[in-house]
Amino acid sequence: MRVGIGYDVHKLTEGRDLILGGVLIPYEKGLLGHSDADVLVHAIMDALLGAAAMGDIGRHFPDTDPKYEGVSSIVLLRNVGKLLEENYYLIENIDATIIAQRPKLLPFINDMIQNVTETLKLSPKQVNIKATTEEGLGFTGSGEGISAQAICSLGTVANYIYDDSSQAGSGCSGCQGCHEKR
Repeated sequence: MRVGIGYDVHKLTEGRDLILGGVLIPYEKGLLGHSDADVLVHAIMDALLGAAAMGDIGRHFPDTDPKYEGVSSIVLLRNVGKLLEENYYLIENIDATIIAQRPKLLPFINDMIQNVTETLKLSPKQVNIKATTEEGLGFTGSGEGISAQAICSLGTVANYIYDDSSQAGSGCSGCQGCHEKR
């Protein structure tokens, strides 16, 4: 098992949409950033990339590249999912926390979970998203910004291949893998 941690923070500003977990949240301010500034998805991507020892989102999607200006972070998350798949990583679970004094996010959490699970082809039982405040303390508590933290665990395809020589040749098309009984 491999574990990764992600963290992101963006400043709240007027004239921007507030997007969290790919959900447009009605609010008078949005997050400032090169992409849609979705701190939740950014933290999840960094956790996934970290667990796979593949750097961070800045390496894969630099904010100096004009093609990422205003891009949906869900699109970037889909690309991270494909990268993990190409390298034979399987997402075991994701647990994330959004830290924001306002707005109240509970009504949007299920939509956020649905967006992440559909994008990464996961079960809702593999993704947990929650929100909390900082009781008025710090930059999130004063309403200057929003942050998010995420942790994830990855497995590899090799974790699911068992060597059972007594079953040799009995797997799918003679595969030596899982020996699924038909």
